[in-house]
Amino acid sequence: MNAKDIIRNGLVKENPIWVLILGMCPTLATTTSAINGLSMGLATTFVLMMSNIVTSLLKSVIPDKVRIPAFIVVIATFVTMVEMVMKAYLPALYDSLGLFISLIVVNCIVLGRAEAFASKNSVGHSFLDGLFMGLGFTWGLTLLGMVRELLGTGCIFGHSLIGGADGMLMMILPPGGFIALGLLMALINHLRNRNVKKA
Repeated sequence: MNAKDIIRNGLVKENPIWVLILGMCPTLATTTSAINGLSMGLATTFVLMMSNIVTSLLKSVIPDKVRIPAFIVVIATFVTMVEMVMKAYLPALYDSLGLFISLIVVNCIVLGRAEAFASKNSVGHSFLDGLFMGLGFTWGLTLLGMVRELLGTGCIFGHSLIGGADGMLMMILPPGGFIALGLLMALINHLRNRNVKKA
């Protein structure tokens, strides 16, 4: 697999949210605003990149019997680093994302990429895979957060776009997350299928 395929897979062809439908718990829980979605996505991207690099470096020394626990320890190390930095320097964001930062450890995207890709490929390709899978996850979370925030509060990234409008409270509540995710997923899949037919 070349670098171009890795980039295309992460952003479009195997996008974690729109295609693989992975990481739905943080996707629905943290996308009440665009900034929360972006922040969660970037935190996950950092963990994906670093855990992929370390997994690729250690793939020949980790025994098969303890492969999954070893991957989880590596992932947990980087999640703890993200959590400590965010708590120290971005306390409001840390309070907003709360428990979901810690849950990156068990996010199936991160563990899945360590197992399916980084443990079988070079460090460079593993880094690219982590970066672009993470960026694919980030753009999905940010888009969903923007739609929910706009419809729910009339704002995007905290800036009011619809002056004086109240918005639909339901869109920033859990049912609104399911509705927005379903509609966006349908739209993106429709666009993907249309592009495939043209090709």
